[in-house]
Amino acid sequence: MYVIGLQEKNCGIISLLNDTAFEDTWSSFFMDVLSPLSFIKGNKGGVHICMKLYGYYVSIINCHLPPHMTNNDQRLEHFDRILEMQNFKGLDIPNILDHDLILWFGDMNFRIEDFGLHFVREAIKNQCYSDLWEKDQLSMAKKCDPLLREFQEGPLLFPPTYKFDKNSNNYDTSEKKRKPAWTDRILWRLKRKPKDDPHISRLLAPHFSLSQKSYISHMMYSISDHKPVTGTFDLELKPLVSVPLITLTPEGLWTLENDMLISYTLTSDFLSSPWDWIGLYKVGLRDINDYVSYIWVGDNQVFCSDRLNQVYINISDITETEEQFLLCYYSNILRSVVGISKPFQIQPRAFMVADTFKDQLQN
Repeated sequence: MYVIGLQEKNCGIISLLNDTAFEDTWSSFFMDVLSPLSFIKGNKGGVHICMKLYGYYVSIINCHLPPHMTNNDQRLEHFDRILEMQNFKGLDIPNILDHDLILWFGDMNFRIEDFGLHFVREAIKNQCYSDLWEKDQLSMAKKCDPLLREFQEGPLLFPPTYKFDKNSNNYDTSEKKRKPAWTDRILWRLKRKPKDDPHISRLLAPHFSLSQKSYISHMMYSISDHKPVTGTFDLELKPLVSVPLITLTPEGLWTLENDMLISYTLTSDFLSSPWDWIGLYKVGLRDINDYVSYIWVGDNQVFCSDRLNQVYINISDITETEEQFLLCYYSNILRSVVGISKPFQIQPRAFMVADTFKDQLQN
């Protein structure tokens, strides 16, 4: 899974004039949705995505907190406020603090206090980053803020990522000469575990765990006054949902000659729709629209029992290939793929002609 978070679009004079005359479609789309909810456009805040992964709740927050050395209290206030606002009304989703994992990242704008510009730059030059950690505002806040303390972060073993002259690796040489800082951060929080008997806890294997494999900056990119930061994680879990909502099976030997039969079963709690569809894809698909053929399950059903359903799909227009295929069931209600078959092959026409001729000779 790749998660990419961006902060700040170009706010130069040309960009501002363009925005005044022509609002970009991205902003226009969001404001059509958010304006009725009393939101207005601002240049700081957070974006939250929540997903249910094999029965676990995973939240991802990308944020841009207030800047400047003296606004640390305001940053912490925004941090708490963003968390408090993450309630999904009417969707039966628990409070974000009850989610199994929160990944929080972005331009948090925390600065390095007390030390002067010369000391900070010398420490960076000599890679003595540990001398700066104790005065990093985020690190200090984690020691006293109960909620922030629950978030973990990997060691800052890379140079501060702010502020650089654009198109260079030189820290700010403008008149302001802003002090370098680790403004771009990646944090995570695992759900608090109940205080069970420690003896029992040792016997039970963890069902959900996250470990960070890397936490680095990328100095080669210079189009911004920040250097991008990436974190790589291993997420291990024991699925709480052991049975997929839909199980798909291609029946018999598939050829390019005829309509082919698909069997699929539904779990008892799955709510189907006449607008659900099954797509045939080549293995390695990148998008849900990459199908080579599809059928509406409501219009093409040939058999239906308590759980088992069967439909035909036409594949005669598919180009012959040695690639493998798979079937995906798309739920219109859930707006997502809820079932994927195992990969299989479709036999080419030439193979079937030769095989039929062989059978005739034997007869």
